[in-house]
Amino acid sequence: MKKIFFVLIAVLIAMGFLGCEKNEPETETVPTGTIIPVPTDVTVVGDSIVAPHMQRVAVHSSLTHAQPMTGLVLWPDQAADLDATYRDAISMEFVYCLPCRVVTGKEGGEIQYDWTYLDDILNDIGSRDHQAILRFRYEYPGSEEVDPNNPGTTAVPQYIKDLPDYNETFNDTEDGPTYYADWTNDELMWFTKQFFRDFGERYNDDPRIAFLEIGFGHWSEYHIYGTALGLGVNFPSKEYQEEFFEEIAENMRIPWAISIDAADYEYSPFVETPMLMDMSFGLFDDSFMHAEHEIGSGDGYNEQCWNLLGQGTRWQKGPCGGEISYYEESDQYNFLNPAGMYGHTWEEQAAKYHISFMIANDAPEGPYGTPQRFKQASLATGYHFKVLDVVTDADSTLILVTNTGVAPIYKEAGFFIGNIGSTDYLNQLMPGDTLLAMVFAPLLPGKTLEIYAPSLPDNQQIEFEANVEP
Repeated sequence: MKKIFFVLIAVLIAMGFLGCEKNEPETETVPTGTIIPVPTDVTVVGDSIVAPHMQRVAVHSSLTHAQPMTGLVLWPDQAADLDATYRDAISMEFVYCLPCRVVTGKEGGEIQYDWTYLDDILNDIGSRDHQAILRFRYEYPGSEEVDPNNPGTTAVPQYIKDLPDYNETFNDTEDGPTYYADWTNDELMWFTKQFFRDFGERYNDDPRIAFLEIGFGHWSEYHIYGTALGLGVNFPSKEYQEEFFEEIAENMRIPWAISIDAADYEYSPFVETPMLMDMSFGLFDDSFMHAEHEIGSGDGYNEQCWNLLGQGTRWQKGPCGGEISYYEESDQYNFLNPAGMYGHTWEEQAAKYHISFMIANDAPEGPYGTPQRFKQASLATGYHFKVLDVVTDADSTLILVTNTGVAPIYKEAGFFIGNIGSTDYLNQLMPGDTLLAMVFAPLLPGKTLEIYAPSLPDNQQIEFEANVEP
């Protein structure tokens, strides 16, 4: 049954939650699941608002681009090359970030930073009207990004590497030469927690960032290949992981996700630790839609991991996404085939796993990765707001809206008329839910009904579908 949330006007007026300025919204969220009585002369019948003292208003709108914080994702250099044709087909770009590039040392017990490297990345992505998905990492097999003369060098800051009791290990893995951070070292453990505290303090409310992916091991994906796993040696101990994620949950306001491989108890304490499972995190899958992804299509390891870390409800707490499989070169080329791949269509799998974002960097090189198909596939992810009815009088406007998408929006957003915002937020809306929102302003001729999110860049606009006739 659809849930309908209402606003108690008298209470909100008394509490002063009205007349919010668009640049600094002062609206108040009605907790999800709260039913507040509506004035007796207003009812909702089906998809219509029945309000004798109000007039229905014509509102027509459609979705013209990938919605903010949703959709298929490219890497920045690729997004720049394809900007003329793919700008509106994507809303986000993915980038690995290296702690060693922003840390210059440590003085007097405090880490010294130069954030220019990261700000340049975020500004570049923002220049294309997109947001960033960030993933900090230490290990990347074979990568020359840290040191072109020594592939596989970790991104651990140099001041830690210079310590006499810091000793990395090495293995020439199947993915390339790889050095491993030394998790016996107290300074590395302290630094990693402090780094994310400092990052959050600086960037928690930065509209240039959509999501954060967090983890350990190769690519921060909660696995290592080609070398023996040593908890507390080349991979953080389970005890440390618990401490680390407690800090993340307490201090990080950017919606964050961990790899589905954290379901493996050999690496991680998540599944068997209720405190961790109760946290509001999402999931990312680095091989989405590969041939044996599903339980019914082989070993089903990926689907089993999704189930262990959320049993189908994890998306209600955090954003879910990842990367289309690289197992076969054809996977990224073919997953957008409307007829499907390995027995499943993109739209089917996006709905099943409540996907908000998915890296698909090779898809534009395939036969189905056209800008038009990219946009269509992006609109099959995340939230999708549809305004069912709008009525107004001289003082206020009521909007009946539903989420026909596959996930909620993970940051606050609300309706606006001019600079007056609604008294409740659209992040209340789970797929299939309906909200009766109120803006204490009339929707007069010449005025526009818009959705505004304070956490989005000014050049990103949340759209909605509407076909309301007077």
